[in-house]
Amino acid sequence: MTRSILELVEEHSGENFDLHERYMNAQMVKVLKTIGFDRHYVRASGPYLYDDRGEQYLDLLSGYGVFAVGRNHPAVVRVLREVLEAELPSMVQMDVSLLSGILAERFLADVPGGLEKVVFTNSGAEAVEAAIKFARYATGRPGIVYCDHAFHGLTLGSLSLNGEDIFRAGFGPLLPDTHRIAFDDLGALERVLATHEVAAFVVEPIQGHGVNVPTRDYLPEAARLCRKHGALFVADEIQTGLGRTGKLWAVEHWGVEPDVLLSAKALSGGFVPVGAVAMRKQIFDAVFSNMVRAPIHGSTFSKNNLAMAAGIATLDVIREEKLVENAARVGEGILGELRALVGRYAFLKEVRGMGMMQALEFASPDRLKHRSAWKLLDAAQKGLFSQLITVPLFQKHHILSQTAGHDSATVKFLPPLTIGDADRKWIVRAVEEVVADTENIGGAIWELGRSLASAAIRTKVGR
Repeated sequence: MTRSILELVEEHSGENFDLHERYMNAQMVKVLKTIGFDRHYVRASGPYLYDDRGEQYLDLLSGYGVFAVGRNHPAVVRVLREVLEAELPSMVQMDVSLLSGILAERFLADVPGGLEKVVFTNSGAEAVEAAIKFARYATGRPGIVYCDHAFHGLTLGSLSLNGEDIFRAGFGPLLPDTHRIAFDDLGALERVLATHEVAAFVVEPIQGHGVNVPTRDYLPEAARLCRKHGALFVADEIQTGLGRTGKLWAVEHWGVEPDVLLSAKALSGGFVPVGAVAMRKQIFDAVFSNMVRAPIHGSTFSKNNLAMAAGIATLDVIREEKLVENAARVGEGILGELRALVGRYAFLKEVRGMGMMQALEFASPDRLKHRSAWKLLDAAQKGLFSQLITVPLFQKHHILSQTAGHDSATVKFLPPLTIGDADRKWIVRAVEEVVADTENIGGAIWELGRSLASAAIRTKVGR
């Protein structure tokens, strides 16, 4: 008889880091231990995590945006249990499944621009891979344009559109005919589109790495330029979509109608990975042009019943609990209160974002003493100052967050869309206290800085 999974978890309780160090990514274990994030979580509910000591943490990481409806949402749990207990046929393959058809209908009903067809995938990266294939086939062109600092995934095709060199280094040669341009630079985009070799421009409406928000005209004009030059405008809404920015889709802030829209992460409800590639009918029909080509693109697990049910339940929760509206109200409240801190503290340069996608950028200040302290940290590792924010937010205030990119002095928050006013106050109070502490050069927070700098230097020497 199969052992109870809960018995197995209990038997190995507390072995998380040891098992990962021995059999998986030991470097990640070192990172977590170095910054003091090595907790043993035993329970999760909504926006909160609980460790083996009974301590509660506010999760502003949300599994990189996966837990938009919170962790272990009861409505999603109920639906998944129903599917498991119903013994429904799944992945018959020489068939068309009902649940995937239902999810397709509901998903496309709320996608901007009248996109009529959808392909389901197992992940966001796989959605990007599919978009590359469909764009090339539908246009007959090879070129794919992407932006500096973009993040579209880590599989080989999606990695070819990654704008951070640290992720690309050593994995080449990557896909040919890909072109990197600066984000929010229409001139650069038009120059590459004018070659008439570009199949698609793939862009995040708000960049996840850095939470970079474009100027008002950038996305509408980018979409117009794509139409002018015969390229497809592909909106990567894998992180920004499904309410994250205070609109169901981030492109709605600018009135943009993409040719292709990518979704994943939150669509899973936090349980079963699922991605979606919505597109115009003519793009879809170009690829699936006859019966011989019916199986020309697909994925074994992509339309499995659990993933489809999770997507259906998640869309229902977002609508019924008005989470898009909550993301706009509470998220903009957080941004407004944090923006009020800019100018009051030396290191805080800017607060930006939309809805529940937020960033605090720090920079070297004018004051000599503060500038010297910054330079010492930056010499050890560029962007290290951001850890002076994330570490005490976690250790002292029990708020889990992350830096917004490699070598970036920017802290990023991706709260679940379910957080309320009490959580907003928790966030603002904690951030202000931590940022205020950085003003005291030589204080406890700078002892942490020296410790982190020493660890960074040891890592460089050990390479």
